[in-house]
Amino acid sequence: PKANKAQYQKMAAMAWPLFKEFGALLHVEAWADDVPDGKLTDFRRAVQAKEDETVVFSWIEYPSKEIRDSANQKMMSDERTKQWGEEMPFDGQRMVYGGFVPLYDEGKGKMAYVDGFVASVPKANKEVYAKHVAEAAPLFKEFGVMRMVECWGDDVPDGKVTDFRRAVQAKDDEIVVFSWMEYPSKEARDAAGKKMM
Repeated sequence: PKANKAQYQKMAAMAWPLFKEFGALLHVEAWADDVPDGKLTDFRRAVQAKEDETVVFSWIEYPSKEIRDSANQKMMSDERTKQWGEEMPFDGQRMVYGGFVPLYDEGKGKMAYVDGFVASVPKANKEVYAKHVAEAAPLFKEFGVMRMVECWGDDVPDGKVTDFRRAVQAKDDEIVVFSWMEYPSKEARDAAGKKMM
């Protein structure tokens, strides 16, 4: 809920020390600012957002899948996380989550604005997709993108209410790609979007 923004920020701030203790390198929570309605799919439909709710685009980076798996096990059994379940400021059943392998990760910097997307790509097109991204990245960086990350679905479970596959209407022969671009400001992002068009 939009009214729970402060509570959500508090929960995220409480979570970071644990994620870090369990091996996470980075934890990002991005509150929706410019999330358009799509014709077939979009972020709001992906999580069945209600009128009084917004979308949060988040990720946690780990040095390896093994450390991520270990961190998830520790989170489920740690006494400190039980409080979150009791005080969660959102409907966790509609949260979309999964594990992804970086396919492309270029650039670093202090972000101030993030553009994110989730897409479905035929599994057979992984190399073609990677080549396309590698060719497009220099142009995106020229337009102001500080970091561009493309992640190939690796551990994307089916959810009870929502999940990544349903979010993008993925077919059986498709994989989910989770991606984002980091900018120094919303103005830089808007200017880059115009140049890209």
